[in-house]
Amino acid sequence: MSAQWQEQAMPIDAGVSLINGDASDLLLCGAAPLARGEFLHRVRALAARLPDAPFVINLCERRDHFIIGFCAALLRGQVTLLPPSRAAGMVDDVAKLYPGSYRLGDAFGTLSCDVRVDDAGPAHAADIVDRSATPLVPAGQLAMIGFTSGSTGAPSANPKTWGALVQTNTANLHALADLFGDRQASLVATVPPQHMYGMEMSVLLPMLGPFAVHPGRPFFPHDIAAALAEVAGPRLLVTTPVHLRALLEADIDLHALAAIVTATAPLPADLAGRAETRFGCEVHELFGSTETCVIAQRRTAHEDAWHLFEDLRLHPQPDGTRVERPSLQQPLLLADLVELVDGGRGFLLRGRQADLLEIAGKRASLGDLTRRLQSIDGVRDAAMLQADADAAGVRRLIAIVVADAAVTDAAILGALRLTTDPVFLPRRIIRVEALPRNDTGKLPRDALLALVARR
Repeated sequence: MSAQWQEQAMPIDAGVSLINGDASDLLLCGAAPLARGEFLHRVRALAARLPDAPFVINLCERRDHFIIGFCAALLRGQVTLLPPSRAAGMVDDVAKLYPGSYRLGDAFGTLSCDVRVDDAGPAHAADIVDRSATPLVPAGQLAMIGFTSGSTGAPSANPKTWGALVQTNTANLHALADLFGDRQASLVATVPPQHMYGMEMSVLLPMLGPFAVHPGRPFFPHDIAAALAEVAGPRLLVTTPVHLRALLEADIDLHALAAIVTATAPLPADLAGRAETRFGCEVHELFGSTETCVIAQRRTAHEDAWHLFEDLRLHPQPDGTRVERPSLQQPLLLADLVELVDGGRGFLLRGRQADLLEIAGKRASLGDLTRRLQSIDGVRDAAMLQADADAAGVRRLIAIVVADAAVTDAAILGALRLTTDPVFLPRRIIRVEALPRNDTGKLPRDALLALVARR
């Protein structure tokens, strides 16, 4: 990796570049490419129009608008708030927690916004920063607050300084260096920039590394194929297991890919293998959280163990895993249970404390039971859920499945019996057209419980 893209640990008051690379290097690719120098002009113009406020909720649908808005807020010293979803009620809840915040949107946004990135208007305060140089942002400046998805409980706030984001991005660049070397790659992402995975892989990577990003967020297979066709190689697809499965089922041709990275939900090994064969590239699964950012990767089609990034140390605990990283103000405890391998530089995932079940003196993991359910032929998507206690204090297991009509409930139970202890077989099977996944493919527990309540 070229030295111009690397950042080292820095003092809290050090000034760190807002973006890296030469002014002529592309930051946006696709039908309307944009060089980094012109990008900075747009950032400065928007920064001059932003209201004086401590916080901004960035709701931009277009990725280029999101990045411009994020950078403009950084120049004004404003903290970007990233709610766990863009649902109106969730955004309102976050706004109430942070008085004085305003909403930034674009022409495609559905929520009311105080400021829109594409609003016309002159830059009356163009001297906010020196136009002749790349702006510097103090390493200790609070840049954003991300919120957990709430898939295992209530969302929690996780503040990130600009220096911490730069440090974690450096680790991500090192992890991808073998795939691209010093070549500038084109990046297409199906995940929203408001999610921490989307922020790391489709906002920070192009800002601070040798990547140009497509401005859209393609969702359907043909949209993904069209976006990839608009950009030059080498191409990186940033996606989720849900989108990857849809691409395979659509049997669609894609322009040559250098690599695929995926996160937000477990990637089945057979799905990873099929994708590598079909698209002729490596598929890397990333492991991380809003709290820690990405911390490990693996090539799922070929290995079970995760490779830990160099700047991390893990310490297994009875109730989770303690994570130490220079970018963290203090060690964090994740709910994930791991077994260290390779002298502590790798780990095997053993489930989550909240997912552990104990029935009749036997133990199992909801995550493992879900993977077994999803692996049944004809089951296209599925989740295993332990319901809240009923009047008798019993918490029953429920299977929620999207399956072909030919796959009967009896067939599902029969397949599970081959690998599952009878005490962990679902007492009820609910068939649906689609699971209530959010826009990153996660399944919030409250959404699953609401679905069950309606049945």
